[in-house]
Amino acid sequence: MLFNDVDYASQAGPILHPLPVYGSYQMTSVTTPVCQFGLAAPDFSLQATDGQYYSLAAVQGSGGLLVMFICNHCPYVKAIREELVKTCQELQRYGIGCVAINSNDPTAYPDDDFENMKAYAKAYHFGFPYLYDETQDVARAYGAMCTPDFFGYNSDLQLQYRGRFNDSGRTPGRQGGSRDLFEAMKQIAMTGEGPRQQVASIGCSIKWRRA
Repeated sequence: MLFNDVDYASQAGPILHPLPVYGSYQMTSVTTPVCQFGLAAPDFSLQATDGQYYSLAAVQGSGGLLVMFICNHCPYVKAIREELVKTCQELQRYGIGCVAINSNDPTAYPDDDFENMKAYAKAYHFGFPYLYDETQDVARAYGAMCTPDFFGYNSDLQLQYRGRFNDSGRTPGRQGGSRDLFEAMKQIAMTGEGPRQQVASIGCSIKWRRA
């Protein structure tokens, strides 16, 4: 079933917030850690839904880069996806490159497989590459923990933002009034530095493969 609204039990996460049970599955949300300012962006080469392979250099913009770990089925991603697409369009005008990466295990979570990624990117008019991290090595290299998880880099590819999209909180589907991500990335494009005060992103944990 395409774009299933059911969230599944997560494998693990360092900061966990139990959520209501949906059917037979217990939802678990994860909060990201504080930003490690100046941390270099790990390189990658991953296939996108358009069939092309993209590296870090290929997606970097003149003003910086936003790397987003998302997926298809997560209710936290669904809550912001339309606004996220619009925000990325705005950020690209400031020279910010944008790229999304899906690292979830598609065997256990078939809504997040590559074919569904293609349909998802088309349905929601993604204006940025949507990459498939099949080995989950890229998620590990970045230290990604949840969906959505945002990594904002300046033009030197130094980490300057690791925070939330907006203030929609833990209620999927409720849009907030703040524009944390947009304002932070705009500041990075203009000054090379992100805000010192950042609010952590919250979302469903990355669905790691079982050993």
